[in-house]
Amino acid sequence: MQRKYDHLVYSAVGLVALALVLVAFNYLITRVPARVDLTEGKLYTLAEGTKKILRNLQAPVKVKLYISQGESVPVPLRSFAQRVEDLVREFKSVAGANLVIERYNPRPDSEEEDAAQLDGIESQQLVSGEQFYLGAAVSQLERKQTLAAIAPQRERLLEYDFIRAIARAASSERPKIGLMAGLPVLGERFNPYTRQSSEPWVLATELKREFDVKELPLGAKEIDKDINVLLLIHPRDMQPEQEYSLDQFVLRGGKLIVFVDPYAYFDQMPTMPGMPPMPSSSDLPMLFKAWGIGYEPGKVISDVVFGSGGGARYTPTVLSLNRTAFSRDDVVTGSIETLLYAFGGAFELKPVAGLQATDLVHSSPNSMLVDNADATKSGDQATRSFKPLGKPLPLAVRLTGKFKTAFPDGLTVDKKPQPNTPALRESAAENSVILVADVDMLADGAAVDVQEVFGRKIVVPSNGNLAFALGMVEQFAAGDELISLRSRATAFRPLTVVRELEAQAQQQYFGKIQALEDELQKTNAKLQELQKAQGAAKGGQILTPEQQAELERFRKRVAETRLELKEVRKNLRQDAEALVFWTKVVNIALMPILVALAGLAIALIRRRRMAA
Repeated sequence: MQRKYDHLVYSAVGLVALALVLVAFNYLITRVPARVDLTEGKLYTLAEGTKKILRNLQAPVKVKLYISQGESVPVPLRSFAQRVEDLVREFKSVAGANLVIERYNPRPDSEEEDAAQLDGIESQQLVSGEQFYLGAAVSQLERKQTLAAIAPQRERLLEYDFIRAIARAASSERPKIGLMAGLPVLGERFNPYTRQSSEPWVLATELKREFDVKELPLGAKEIDKDINVLLLIHPRDMQPEQEYSLDQFVLRGGKLIVFVDPYAYFDQMPTMPGMPPMPSSSDLPMLFKAWGIGYEPGKVISDVVFGSGGGARYTPTVLSLNRTAFSRDDVVTGSIETLLYAFGGAFELKPVAGLQATDLVHSSPNSMLVDNADATKSGDQATRSFKPLGKPLPLAVRLTGKFKTAFPDGLTVDKKPQPNTPALRESAAENSVILVADVDMLADGAAVDVQEVFGRKIVVPSNGNLAFALGMVEQFAAGDELISLRSRATAFRPLTVVRELEAQAQQQYFGKIQALEDELQKTNAKLQELQKAQGAAKGGQILTPEQQAELERFRKRVAETRLELKEVRKNLRQDAEALVFWTKVVNIALMPILVALAGLAIALIRRRRMAA
């Protein structure tokens, strides 16, 4: 009898021993400072640039997380808030004592809510109407950066947003940038052509809000040594001396952002007396050639997919770009939704050895380049001879790598070689340059709406143009660490295979649905005709018994068709839901079932051996 239960005792002791071993193993593993990220998108792996910024913190930086808690908060939002907190904890594991994290739950009418509002955290409204807080305040001494409202839509840029705020709070000086423009971006007291003064562009106002902006003349022969980021807007009539200064600026490690334009609509230049002014163009021919960038200053991009207007006013050269035209993997364009790209150009990318070109913005495949003379044509005139290239054209590009001088034989001025040129022949380290083939997008007329409200001027962005330009400057001004950052993967992973299976399942219904809808439409048309006849009968005409019977038959057929249509759509919905359900069952339960079956098989095999 005792032997009969020995195997049960041994099994119980073995299970207890195994449990103790697992607990001990888990405890020992938690004591080892090793972390492994097994997620597909490396959700918990920080970029090297982020780690470098965190390790180089010289003094503690405080991060206040304001996260509302409670059952009223939807589960997806709670999950997202947890991912935000997990990311900040990852920062803490790298920065150590130099990153202090404080977490608050701003309940209604509480001191935490007052603190959130003082720190500039904005409340978000749930579907239920309740207020929800999800934001962060990053500070060091008197410097503070606020992430007023962290939204799931920016999850791909979450690491960038946080580390940018930490880097700014940890820096005691505002970044310094240079601005060189062929247009009155900073305003002007008197324009000899218009004989009027002009106010600074909203772009300039926003730049001054965030950076220390130093204006450089367009004809500068040297870029100041204290400028590491240069924003160059509409470099028209550039001479070799000016291009040489830009060349040397890039080679010494300066970050360059260039906006050129083949048809600067907001820069109308007078030509001859009695003739209307014409838009100007800009180019950097020597630098573009040295970098392997093709650009035609006499042609603008025409795109029938992104063209603006309708009918006779349809203008394919005024592009209203949406998110399908932007790189979602770059932090500059990752959150941009729309751009107005009017009368801009396009690039042809054949980067030289050592450089890599990445599209930030591109046209649709249904685009082509047209002459400047045809830039303002609209309607049939604009599309009559349209021949799409069949491939997207780059409208904004990022060049990265080691740049080489565009003046290998030295600078020549007035046919005289200049001594000691070039001073630099190649950049010592990798660098970045951003090129955009449109200038008009930065002007107030294209980027913002200015409204007068109670005597005050209110500026409202009308698209993502300003965010696009400011994002580039901001990224370059933050240093090489932030430039290396890319968009993170999102934790939400839709069932793409299931969606494809759903689409395949729906195809068998589409024909029947379409046939029923067509029959319903025809039956309704005949029914309306008979009803009109019935109405006319009240005026003296009488429907025959055959017409009355046909009228009733059509009414009955309409009701039957609608019922069939409803049934078909119901079956389609049920099949789609069943497909999703069984796919989830297979994904979730398949492995446990296989393990259980394997265990049963092993038990049966052992029992047979013991019986034998």
